Amino acid sequence: MSVGEADRSRAVRRVLRGILLANLAVVAVKILVGLSVNSLAVLGDAVHSSVDAVNNLFGLIVVRLAAKEPDEEHPYGHGKFETLGALLVVVFLSVTLFELLQGAVARLMAGSTPAALSSPVAALLVATLIINIWVVWYETRAGRRLRSEILLADAAHTRADVFITLAVIVGLVLSTVGLAWADPVLAILVALMVVRIGVQIVRRSIPSLVDQAAVDRVAIQHEATQIPGVRDAYDIRSREAAARRFAELTIAVDGTENVASAHEIADVVEERLRSTLDLHEIVVHVEPC
Repeated sequence: MSVGEADRSRAVRRVLRGILLANLAVVAVKILVGLSVNSLAVLGDAVHSSVDAVNNLFGLIVVRLAAKEPDEEHPYGHGKFETLGALLVVVFLSVTLFELLQGAVARLMAGSTPAALSSPVAALLVATLIINIWVVWYETRAGRRLRSEILLADAAHTRADVFITLAVIVGLVLSTVGLAWADPVLAILVALMVVRIGVQIVRRSIPSLVDQAAVDRVAIQHEATQIPGVRDAYDIRSREAAARRFAELTIAVDGTENVASAHEIADVVEERLRSTLDLHEIVVHVEPC
């Protein structure tokens, strides 16, 4: 692992540890609030936040695995473990989805009990909402800067918390004024939001899993053909895993070039692509023309 990759891995883990502490604090507050007001939505929200904390722990493990050096079985490295970790966030979201739907349907069928909303309870919920908004901002910013799929997926997971908490506050207010059905109905609406967020995470992870091109082919061709001695560049492919971008291409050089000269040209192409297009590893094939 290069120094830059090691620094990235440590930075991602540092972010996850900070978010873990924030999520544990939020879980404790929501459980206390949910029990005090007998609110299904609040307790469901607490379950979701606890899943966030578990996901943070899992993320720490996944990021460490993804940072391992390439080996015989994983010649391109272990970066896709991070992508798999992002997809498994969807599994954790499914736990929340099941709990919310099961509880909401049961309460609708049995008859809801209005939840009382006191000023202290409202203040605690608003405080957790503010924490979650900060977590989303901080983790999304770090995820984009570090190009970390697990951080972006975890931020999306916490974004679900923000929507859930907003729905909880509205549900408690409506229940307080006599609309007993509001709490379970809003829990169902929250479940639909969770589904949407899960779909977004899957869509973001698919390009890496199916080896979608990470860099525009024309951009690679343009940069390669700027090197003296390169007549053309073709058979261009690229992929990405855990912020590592790989590329392969074939360059055409003058048929009169000897092997050493052609090799030097290929080296220059590699360095240019690495510096201008932020590629981690480039394989350049040389063909005479």
